[in-house]
Amino acid sequence: MKLTLLLACTILLTCSLHTQESETYRIPLIGEKAPSFTGQSTKGTIHFPDDYFGQWKILFSHPADFTPVCSTEILELAELQDDFSELNVKLVVMSTDGLNSHIEWVRSLQGIRLHGREAITIEFPLVSDTDLEISKKYGMLHPGYSTTKDVRGVFIIDPEDKICATFFYPVSTGRNIEEIKRVLMALQTSAKRDVLTPANWQPGDDVLIDSPVSVEAAEKLAAKENPDLYSLEWYLWFKKSK
Repeated sequence: MKLTLLLACTILLTCSLHTQESETYRIPLIGEKAPSFTGQSTKGTIHFPDDYFGQWKILFSHPADFTPVCSTEILELAELQDDFSELNVKLVVMSTDGLNSHIEWVRSLQGIRLHGREAITIEFPLVSDTDLEISKKYGMLHPGYSTTKDVRGVFIIDPEDKICATFFYPVSTGRNIEEIKRVLMALQTSAKRDVLTPANWQPGDDVLIDSPVSVEAAEKLAAKENPDLYSLEWYLWFKKSK
């Protein structure tokens, strides 16, 4: 009896630990609501995503302050911060480093002339996540790499606080900020015009529409002779950029 009870308790404990681990490192999926958090940042207390409702948001994690790849990423993000602002996007950066570390790192970065450019003021906040709460909510701790340092994560979140796109990069590889901006603009274009964007799409390129459900439906669409539409196959329809 005692052995049976001990075995049952062991199984329950194992299942409980497995569930906790799954919840700790689960990555929020596209279409889900962005997990909320309150954090201390270089710009004061932030309530995310509530403080930015009605705006697009990019949450950007990095492994550690005062490291080479992260430093170039933050400087490149700052280089495009005005572009993102014009696109109604709020940038929020976070890591598991302390707030004092963030403050000193920002001061240092603002004195660097990367690629010979002028030094730039970093306008977006850097959030401290020393208790790992945010990192766990967003699945930014990947145990195969570290249980205390974030991977390079990116979450693009729409004005309704829904997750639209996610990216994860290893510690050795810096992110392409222009590509993040391109994806953001593609998402905005799709949301505004109810269209799709093809491979390698750039702002100003023609876009796609949903495929007709059948060849017959495609023939009816072609019969309308809409000058803004053209097809390469019955299921592949483009819409001219305006």
